[in-house]
Amino acid sequence: MANHKSSLKRIRQTERKNLLNRYYGKNMRSAVRSLRAVTNKEEALAKFPLVQKMLDRMAKRGLIHKNKAANLKSGLCARIAKLA
Repeated sequence: MANHKSSLKRIRQTERKNLLNRYYGKNMRSAVRSLRAVTNKEEALAKFPLVQKMLDRMAKRGLIHKNKAANLKSGLCARIAKLA
């Protein structure tokens, strides 16, 4: 176990950040999954900006790479375009 005050604080901060990052990542994956499950084009078009904003935010925070966010967005766009 760490003995220095600063290292104890760093451990607390890391635990807190890990918890938040897990929450944000799970939330993002759930949003993408729910958008993929939608079969109605109007509903998908309504949900897409929210998911897009979420992906951009996660890329900005460093939770996912910016290219991964771009790939997910383009894949979702193509999926929505295929809906009748």
